[in-house]
Amino acid sequence: MRTQALTRAMIIMRHEIAFPMYDLHRPDTVALIRALAELLAARGIAVNALWPQEALLSHWRHDALLLSQTCGFPLVTQLPDVQAVGCFHYSAPGCDGFHYRSLLVAREENPLQTLADFRGRVVACNAEDSQSGYNALRKMVAPLAQGGRFFSAVVLSGSHRQSLAALGHRTADIAAIDCVSWALLQRHEPELLAGLTVIGSTPLAPGLPLITAKQTSAYTLANLQDALHELVSHPRYQAVCDALLITGFSPVTREAYSPLLAWRDEAAALGVTHL
Repeated sequence: MRTQALTRAMIIMRHEIAFPMYDLHRPDTVALIRALAELLAARGIAVNALWPQEALLSHWRHDALLLSQTCGFPLVTQLPDVQAVGCFHYSAPGCDGFHYRSLLVAREENPLQTLADFRGRVVACNAEDSQSGYNALRKMVAPLAQGGRFFSAVVLSGSHRQSLAALGHRTADIAAIDCVSWALLQRHEPELLAGLTVIGSTPLAPGLPLITAKQTSAYTLANLQDALHELVSHPRYQAVCDALLITGFSPVTREAYSPLLAWRDEAAALGVTHL
């Protein structure tokens, strides 16, 4: 009985690790988690792989969270207590170091060529708390808005993938899509992008941050960053990283994401608080 109790206690003490943001091809996400679990085990840290069943905000706020990936805008607006671990670098066109951008996507058949031409049209956004799908686009349309509005309507799709589907189904005319998501969908679901084209892009912003719980010790945080450095540099994990377009890792502080608040506030100063 004592052995069983100890075993249960060890399981409870295991930390949680998940990568919900670019989980567009599950086998690649599984391989990434297994690689990191192996690297962390070598550093004396046991982990539980996790696909969040709860809302993402609850998952990101969990006391047992060892490592997850969130969006930069929720980090600075809704997650004041989590610690920033760093950010992956990606090889997707539009990325630069640990920075990324959104691509402005419309239907190829649409003769409209610039963002300004989409005044009064319908926009699809994954969520209002998305940096790539909402905040970045709000920054772009704010100087073009009239009376605080630019688009005639907003479709909140729930994901970049569903925003692209809305374009294909003609329920929306334009969307801002994370360039890494676009590149991964080109690889795994090219049929979803058929008939769509990129008409522009947003400015660079810090990429999707890797985070850990407030309770994570400085010692464990240092081990996390060390394991992530090894993940992106050791030949053993090259194929795992290549599958997800990961080319590097940088430790990044929370302060690196403060420009995202400036983007929101600059749009508000121009009278645009919502798309």
